[in-house]
Amino acid sequence: MEQEKVFIWRRFTLREAVLLCFCATLIILTRAGLRLHLHMPGHVMFFTMFFFLLARGCVPRLGAATLVGLITSLASILLGMGSGGVITLVKFLLPALVVDLAGLIAPSFVTSLIACATVGVLASLLRAGTNTGVEWLLGIDEEIMLNKAVISAGLNGLWGGLGALAVPAIIRRLRKNGLIDQGASA
Repeated sequence: MEQEKVFIWRRFTLREAVLLCFCATLIILTRAGLRLHLHMPGHVMFFTMFFFLLARGCVPRLGAATLVGLITSLASILLGMGSGGVITLVKFLLPALVVDLAGLIAPSFVTSLIACATVGVLASLLRAGTNTGVEWLLGIDEEIMLNKAVISAGLNGLWGGLGALAVPAIIRRLRKNGLIDQGASA
């Protein structure tokens, strides 16, 4: 049992773990900075998807984005930033799992503009779906719930896709300058 615990902690190097924590911290800081009401639903997904994809691109290992999502969700809960309590955990973990799944299917997707945008949109849509699931469980009128879900999903997808568009250029530049590894590993 003790050897299994050591193996889990050795999955990432110290450098990779610090980088992933840095990405999680920046998600928290941008969420705190964007708590001003900007009258733009879903705008938080811009930086969330940017840092999830950046984390996956800089640390091309399975579980990198999920670890960022876990750290972000736990910090959000501890800081009282999530009004949904445990749902906050799901709101960050589901998009992070989509990013890691995309990395499992196509390890070099973070260098493709179209692939990054697609993953950003899909992960953001999934996050928007968690609110709809909660509303459905609460018994909100279906017509109101579906109208709100379409608007929320569309805007979340738009912002998530826009945030993802900057990642390929940054990853390529970091690789060109030798700051991160060239290849992708599982």
